[in-house]
Amino acid sequence: MLDRTTPGRRIVAIRVVVLLASLAGLNYIVWRWAASVNWSSWWIAVPLILAETYSVIDSLLFGLGAWRLRERGEPPAAPDPDTLETRVTVDVFVTTYNEEVDLVMRTALAAQRIRYPHTTWILDDGGRPEIRAAAEAAGIGVITRSDDWADRPRHAKAGNLNNALLSTEGEFLLILDADQVPKPEILDRTLGYFKDERIALVQTPQWFENVPESDPLGSQAPLFYGPIQQSKDGWNSAFFCGSNAVLRREALMQLGVARYVTEVEAAVRRAVRTSRKLLVRAREEAVDQPRVLEALDDAETVVERARAEFAAGESIGDVTYRFQRSIDTIAFRFADADLAAMKGDLADLAAMSLGPDTFDALDEAALDLLAQRSSSPLAAIESISLLVGALDVDRGSEAQAIMPLATISVTEDMATAMRLHGLGWRSVYHDETLAIGLAPEDLATMMTQRLRWAQGTMQVFFRENPLVQKGLSWGQRLMYFSTMWSYLSGFAAVVYIAAPVLCLSFGVVPVQAYSVDFFARLIPFLVLNQVLFWVVAAGRPTWRGQQYSLALFPVWIASVTTAFQNVYRGRALGFSVTPKTKQAATGPRWDLVRPQIWAVACLVAALVLVGVRYATGQAEGIAPLVNIAWVLFDLVIFSIIVRAVLYPGPSAPHDKEPS
Repeated sequence: MLDRTTPGRRIVAIRVVVLLASLAGLNYIVWRWAASVNWSSWWIAVPLILAETYSVIDSLLFGLGAWRLRERGEPPAAPDPDTLETRVTVDVFVTTYNEEVDLVMRTALAAQRIRYPHTTWILDDGGRPEIRAAAEAAGIGVITRSDDWADRPRHAKAGNLNNALLSTEGEFLLILDADQVPKPEILDRTLGYFKDERIALVQTPQWFENVPESDPLGSQAPLFYGPIQQSKDGWNSAFFCGSNAVLRREALMQLGVARYVTEVEAAVRRAVRTSRKLLVRAREEAVDQPRVLEALDDAETVVERARAEFAAGESIGDVTYRFQRSIDTIAFRFADADLAAMKGDLADLAAMSLGPDTFDALDEAALDLLAQRSSSPLAAIESISLLVGALDVDRGSEAQAIMPLATISVTEDMATAMRLHGLGWRSVYHDETLAIGLAPEDLATMMTQRLRWAQGTMQVFFRENPLVQKGLSWGQRLMYFSTMWSYLSGFAAVVYIAAPVLCLSFGVVPVQAYSVDFFARLIPFLVLNQVLFWVVAAGRPTWRGQQYSLALFPVWIASVTTAFQNVYRGRALGFSVTPKTKQAATGPRWDLVRPQIWAVACLVAALVLVGVRYATGQAEGIAPLVNIAWVLFDLVIFSIIVRAVLYPGPSAPHDKEPS
């Protein structure tokens, strides 16, 4: 069904191209698998066909999203603030950690000038006195972390927002990064969507004022903050991007409570399952210790009773309370028995030590006797006793029991939006620039930012794979999955660089033959894929994004591997806040793009070598020509890296008032 706000002619054109591009992609990749893999060079032929399959799936996911692209047009009118029945309350949050005071205050003062009645807060995670002084002088509230967060996980920006959520009362929250200067009409243009009581969030674009027309760092994302978010909107999966968004407090608090219950229940069930395993292991080790086995029998009875009570649907709180008390009773009973036995042993030793000539020998006897107490039943059930803590429902390890903003990833925004959608809430993407920010001004900062985004996205993928999340429709699952899938492109890029280099340098051909069949399938797919981008983008520039999707391949690979290590091996991500101002000049940072330089060197060397091979009669046919074109295309892609390294940043300071 065509969306009523998207021009019918446009959506029909998109769907026609989506169909053609999808058919061309499937036709090509099926033929490649069936008839053209050069198995004699399988070690590069298989990676290449896998990379091509990845790219076709990527294209299909993009087309699927565009199929329901939704352009909303003029937003509904905001609730009338002068009428008691319609008036809503809004808190505006300006989040900061270590940004300069002037930059933070520039945003906060602009937030104060937002027309719709609201309360402005600076959420200063750095707890800086100079921020508080400047804010209070301007009549702006400041929220910092309470003492409850001391020595507990802080969860970066998500923790900062969660702390503020429990300190404020507005029905709606406008969230702004420290550098995102809002326009006065931002609430007038977004609050109207919330008349639909199932709307949880409205996201607007991020646009940057310090980016030149050439955009050498690829900071503007016109495809993402436009057709891609609109595509996700069509599937009710437009997601929160951390700033320039309005959220409904009721939805967030419901999410926080729901997640609290879900996570506690999962932790309790996991702890009970682990208890059974521990009992089995303890029995194996204590097979000839009757007192220990007696203790384990009692503990097993407690565990089985807890499992039965969970199965019967009894309250988690009641079950865990009884479980904890029962384990404690076992522990105390055997502690008393051990204490009594110990007292008896000491009494025996005292009686044996009356003769002064035997004292030295009795010391050895005493040690042997006490050493036997290492087999205490209390020690045997110690590991089970530790699980009593795991069954604690008060989340004493966290500063707050309720965490509405997801804390499983450094991209708390996407994870939170996905969970909201899983609860049945809806989202809106409103494609109108209502805040203006600052983009990274040097390559190092840009790469730090992109790595963090990608790491966070892959953390969400590894921890809460959208394909298996309850509550999401299949369309929503695929839209979230498509974002995560895109970050796997780094591995495909390595193959796309290696394959032509091997062909030109050594004559290794991963395709059986560059025949008419090959070109008749490949060229239509490539052309239609570009046409699809062109139709969906509707005049927005996409080339820079395509360049960086390949040129930043080391960043994407690092994001996947580090997120994997973080989720499955507990290693730190090395998270850092993206600087909002230009860093001190250090000259061109070629060291940051060393892998790309090696890739370019290999591509250039391949061109030289194929020239030698042509001169010596070792190269012939169409295969080298196809790969030469491929290498030239890759070099054009990588040319952006040179421009990015040499980019000196904007020359003018950003001290003007927002327009």
